[in-house]
Formats: sequence, C-alpha cells, structure tokens
Amino acid sequence: MFKKIMVCLDGSDLAAQILPYAIEQASRFDSNIVLFRVFNESSLTSIGIPGFPAVPLETPGGPKQTQKEENESISYLKVVADRIQNERALKIECITKFGVPGQAIVQYASENGVDLITIATHGRSGLGRAIIGSVADYVVRQSGIPILLIRPIKIEKGKATRILDNSNMNA
Repeated sequence: MFKKIMVCLDGSDLAAQILPYAIEQASRFDSNIVLFRVFNESSLTSIGIPGFPAVPLETPGGPKQTQKEENESISYLKVVADRIQNERALKIECITKFGVPGQAIVQYASENGVDLITIATHGRSGLGRAIIGSVADYVVRQSGIPILLIRPIKIEKGKATRILDNSNMNA
C-alpha cells in the first residue's frame, strides 16, 4: 500500500518519536523509508501563521554556517538510519533540503512519489504556534498525501507527559 514512507525529522527528541510508527508501517508494507530533514541558513528566521507558509527574514550569516547546518543534518540522518538498519532490514534513504520546512516537505513528497508522510507535532498552540508556525499543520493542509501524525510525549525529569496545547497532563 505504501511503497515510500517519508519520515520528517528536525533533530529533536520530540520529532524522533515518529520513528517507531514509521518503521512499523514500513515493515508491514515492505516500504522504503525516506528520512527527511530540512535545514535552513542559521541566519534566517521565519514567522508563520498557522496554515500559511513561513516568511523568511534575513539577518547576517554566511555560507560556512549553511554548510555546517547541512553537514550536521546529513550526519544526524545517517546515525538514525544506522540505528534502524541494525534492528530491521529496511531500505532507507537520507535526504536533506535547504528551505522552509513545510514547503520543502510538501514539495519533495509530491515530486518523489511519497505515499505516506509521517510527522510529529511539537504541541504548540496559541501565540507560540502563530509566531513560529506549524510545520505539521502546513503539511496536513497542503500535501494531499496520506499523513501519519502523532503528538509526542515530552520527557521531563523521568516523567512522561503528553503535550496538550500549553498544559501538561501525566501520561
């Protein structure tokens, strides 16, 4: 059913919580996994409104920092791929793209025959979501591709809590 599953990662522990779900789907459907990470020039910040793409605002920076971000993204994905391949015999591809995360995810998925996008939310709402934007929300609204979306569990001082809006409840 799903020949190519895209796993959206940003390097955070929260985003990585989508991995077991994506791996299970890939195992069941004998799918290829695309580990996908978007990096942007560290001199760029973005402001977004939920449901709309973020707008980059340029500040001083340089090509060396951009190259560093790309290298770190590639290294991170390779470590994740190695861990997965040690546990399961899956075909894994690592892709990094420069750009605005939501737009880059949707564009790559539509241009490369992705059958399922897997992504974790960060649980932001209200002003935090309006200022930072929501990559997951953008992908859900713009992709037209099936999406496996989870709200991850936040680990604090040995306690697992589920992120619900801006409050935490014990899991």
